[in-house]
Amino acid sequence: MTRTALVTGATGGIGRAFTRALHERGYSLVLTGRSEEKLTELSDAVTGGTARVVAADLGTQEGIDALSAWLSTEPVDLLVNNAGFGSHGEFARLELDRELEELTVNVRALMTLTHTALRSMTAAGHGAIVNIASVAAFQPLPSMATYSATKAFVDRFTLAVGVEARKHGVHVLSVCPGPVDTDFFAVADASAIDTGRSARPDDLVAAALSALDRGRPRVVFPRVYHALERVAGLLPQPLVARAANLVSGRD
Repeated sequence: MTRTALVTGATGGIGRAFTRALHERGYSLVLTGRSEEKLTELSDAVTGGTARVVAADLGTQEGIDALSAWLSTEPVDLLVNNAGFGSHGEFARLELDRELEELTVNVRALMTLTHTALRSMTAAGHGAIVNIASVAAFQPLPSMATYSATKAFVDRFTLAVGVEARKHGVHVLSVCPGPVDTDFFAVADASAIDTGRSARPDDLVAAALSALDRGRPRVVFPRVYHALERVAGLLPQPLVARAANLVSGRD
C-alpha cells in the first residue's frame, strides 16, 4: 500500500530535498506552500507531476485553518513540518507584524498541523511527524530573538509530544540542523552572519530520514553541534546570550 506524505514549505531548499527523497522512497506526495505556481513546478520537476499541490499561506490563520481542514479529511502517513523562516536585527527595531508572522509560521502552524495529524494517526495506530527545529533552539540568540525562541518551542514541544504519541504507535521526530545551504539568510536579512559553511539540504534530509527509520526522537545535524548544546546547557542562560551576542559581533 502506498504511503502518503505531506511536506510544508515544500519549495524551499530543505522542502525540495524532502520532496526528492520521499519520492524516491515511493511516497505519494502532497506539497504545500504559498505559491501554487512554484508548487506545480516542483511537482513536475521532481515527481513527474504526480504530487498533489495545496497552496496555503501558513503565515495567516486562514491558511492554517484551510490546510488543517484539508489534512483532517485527507489523513497522511507522514507529516513534515518544514515551513518556517527567521529574521535578524534588534527586536525593538524590527517590524512587529513580521515577527508575529514568524511566530505564526514557526509555531502556530506547526502546532496546529501536528495536532490535526496526530488525531488521525493515533486513531489508526501508526504514522510519523517530522518537525524542523534548529540548533538555534539551544541558546538565546540576540539579533535573532524570535527565531531562536520559536525553534526552542518546536524542539521541546516535539520531544514532549513524541513521548505521548509513542504509546499510540506514532513516531514524532525533532530535527535540529545547523546552517543549511538554502535562502534562509537572505530571507532573514542576515547575510552578514552567514559563514558560508553550510550543510547540503540533501545531507540533512538523509540524516533526518535515517533517524526516522531508527525510531530516534531527535537528530542534530551535523553532529558537532551536540557540543554546542552541552556547553549551552551547562552555563547560565544570560551568560550564553551575552556570549552569542559577542560571537555575532553585535556588541
